Amino acid sequence: MAKKLIQYTALSLLLAAGSGCTKLDENIYDQMLTDNFYNNKNEVLSAVLRPYTHANAWTTPSGQPSWYRFSEMPADQIAWPTKGRHGEDGGKWKRLHYHTWPNDESDLNRAWQLMWWGLGLCTDPIENLEKRDIASMGITQEEKDAFIAELKLLRAYHYLRITDLWGAVPIVTKIGEPAQPPTASREEVFNFIEKEILDNINKAPKHSADMIGRMSQAGAYAMLVELYLNADAWIGKPKWDECIAAANKLINGEAGGQNGAMALDPNIFDAFKPENDKSKEAIFSIAYNFSGASFQPSWTGEFYHFNQKDIYGGSRNGNDGMVLIPGVWTNYDDKDLRKRGWLLEGPQFYFTDPTKPVVGGTGNEYDKKPLVFVDNIRRNSEAAQNGTDPNLLPSNMSTGEENSGVRFNKYKLGNQVAGPAGIPVANPNYNNTDWHIYRLTMIVFAKAEAIMRKNNGVATQEAVDLINSSRKRAFTDADWPTFAYTTTTLTMDELLAERGREFIFEGYRRQDLIRWNKFTTATWWDHQPTEAFRKLYPIPQQQRALNPNLDQNDGYTK
Repeated sequence: MAKKLIQYTALSLLLAAGSGCTKLDENIYDQMLTDNFYNNKNEVLSAVLRPYTHANAWTTPSGQPSWYRFSEMPADQIAWPTKGRHGEDGGKWKRLHYHTWPNDESDLNRAWQLMWWGLGLCTDPIENLEKRDIASMGITQEEKDAFIAELKLLRAYHYLRITDLWGAVPIVTKIGEPAQPPTASREEVFNFIEKEILDNINKAPKHSADMIGRMSQAGAYAMLVELYLNADAWIGKPKWDECIAAANKLINGEAGGQNGAMALDPNIFDAFKPENDKSKEAIFSIAYNFSGASFQPSWTGEFYHFNQKDIYGGSRNGNDGMVLIPGVWTNYDDKDLRKRGWLLEGPQFYFTDPTKPVVGGTGNEYDKKPLVFVDNIRRNSEAAQNGTDPNLLPSNMSTGEENSGVRFNKYKLGNQVAGPAGIPVANPNYNNTDWHIYRLTMIVFAKAEAIMRKNNGVATQEAVDLINSSRKRAFTDADWPTFAYTTTTLTMDELLAERGREFIFEGYRRQDLIRWNKFTTATWWDHQPTEAFRKLYPIPQQQRALNPNLDQNDGYTK
């Protein structure tokens, strides 16, 4: 019911406001939605819930320039290489991978617009709710206070993502005031986010099935965990104890749960299946309800092959885009259930007939030939034609072809399930798979990391037990004793590696590499170390032309 409500009420406001996620004006500080709304509870709910559907455009892999793209693709796990005649796209994926983005990168400007627009979608209803009496809106004072708290927490989430990418940015809490806001330091932004969360966390509802896809006390504590986990890297002030305290609120179940008491899902795949709104570890998600409101996940275009629907038995294909960087596949042990459960490698077969190979796309390298996803990015088809050793071929962002790279299979759309006599039937939850922004496993890992960093990078038994509580789900009972961590084997480097395995595709790898001081210093595949200032993105030149009070980040052309 909660998922249907989000989509229905968001659509109502979209029609009333006459503006969508992709229609963005240049000046992102002075957007006004509507002043003649909020006449009943349904209209109030529409305004409160509108920012959530917009967040689909910028916080998930959505087909648009997003926080997700700029958080994952410059890191060491995912890339979008040119594959034959596809994927060059003006070189923008290469600039992300090689850390060579310019000040006027158009996708950075679009991401900035999307995120600030979303922030405005939070601020506008806050102002409207604060200035109206409850009788005129048909709500109670308790409801009004809870809605305002929820929106302020959601606005804090927008600021958390914005400062993650750009660092020092303006702090704006009024629509259009000031018209050209000054830049606040990153520490001022950090403190603002922290205060907004702490001031509103207890005014917001606890997490429950009624709050699926919405910001609750649980989401607020998860934001604090992320904020404090990155405090040392972002503002030079470690806040490990604060991180642990916020994590404990979630681990101990004090902020509610989406499906009863919050806990790690016993099956490591439950958080990513079409029925993942039943996950016990879900904290804050982008909620989809295709069966009830025709609002479906947006990530298929980013990850799926041109013929992906044949592989999983659904109806959606993709742009043959993001793949694993060569070698990431081998970071998983063959006995790790996540390896085959979350990734696609090797020959691909029809879901409806596992003996029938899926073939390549028309006009591509493997047209009418079996499609085999490989853990390399090189022109293997040309080597086969020439009779040469493919291992001698160059491998870089320009040398891919249709089948290059191991593929995404983590979140499942689940169109078909086994029916009578083995005949597949439609899954009623097809396209309903929620995208988790925060899940309890992230909180468990964050607490363990904070404990280890307090202990000079050495694992305590508590940290080991926390990581093992998650990792053990990735192995059979018979194999687990071989793969359980100890205080000796769980080093900081191993923790980073396990974070990579567990949270692959989830959007946080850039943050991880920055905390480990590897984002600009390490080498992976064909990526070489880059300048330290690349830890932050440039403030888009297009925005600085509109607002001369925007300071450019160090290292970029002023």
